Amino acid sequence: MAYELSDSVTIAAAPAEVFAVVSDVTRTGEWSAQCYRAEWNGAAATDPAARVVGATFTGYNRAPEREWSTVSEVVTSEADREFSWKVQSSGTVWGYRLEPVNRRDDATVLTEFTEFTPAGEAFFAEKFGAEAAAQEADRQETATYGITETLQNIKALFEG
Repeated sequence: MAYELSDSVTIAAAPAEVFAVVSDVTRTGEWSAQCYRAEWNGAAATDPAARVVGATFTGYNRAPEREWSTVSEVVTSEADREFSWKVQSSGTVWGYRLEPVNRRDDATVLTEFTEFTPAGEAFFAEKFGAEAAAQEADRQETATYGITETLQNIKALFEG
């Protein structure tokens, strides 16, 4: 059950400002519906110049029934355009795309997206066995609502 999900919101802030926030994984707990903390790993933990494609970070997540952590690798970091990462265990990709509104520099369309790939299906089959399809469906529903909530929280950071 591979899938792609996304949602978008318009934010009254320049793409550069929005990118600076969403690419700072240490701030994720301020807006994420599930990830309450994230921290850079390795050199990226102390050197902002190392927070580039290939850098990794650990995200700490919680849902009502459990808590878990994942290690992710940055796969795209294009200033003011896109920041995305791949969860190493499942291959699931998450990220943000940014577009200026009508080529202006004071408003941004921010899109959050996720791609649950065949690699994720294989990971879930190995981890959950007969329950894999139910777990995937649950994660898809959680992501659908979580993306919208996350985007609204990011918008509120900029607009109050």
